[in-house]
Amino acid sequence: MVDLTIAEGKLILNVRGADKLWAFKSSLEIPLGHIAGVRADAEIARGWWHGLRMPGTNVPGVITAGTFYRDGKRAFWDVHNPENAIVIDLHDEGFNQLVVEVADPKIAVNQILDAVRTLSR
Repeated sequence: MVDLTIAEGKLILNVRGADKLWAFKSSLEIPLGHIAGVRADAEIARGWWHGLRMPGTNVPGVITAGTFYRDGKRAFWDVHNPENAIVIDLHDEGFNQLVVEVADPKIAVNQILDAVRTLSR
């Protein structure tokens, strides 16, 4: 799971607890202008094939965390509970997509969308 913060024009995702070890990453900072879209999506997290794991952890039904390559795209994952997964599509970043678990997907999606809208005004 990640804690989400928005500050100084950036989305900051802090990976919680032991997930830092499983994901091989403790935080990500993404400029709001590089966010192409965001949505709650439990279905994407329910699948068993997320791509080639490099580096990371994938125990189906338990945890998917780390960097995964699929169809020429690079994604960061940190999900235990698919019901709380959100997908953040990116451009001009090292990752094409972030799939992360948050405490409340609806609140997180709205918070990110509001910040991106405010930036583009």
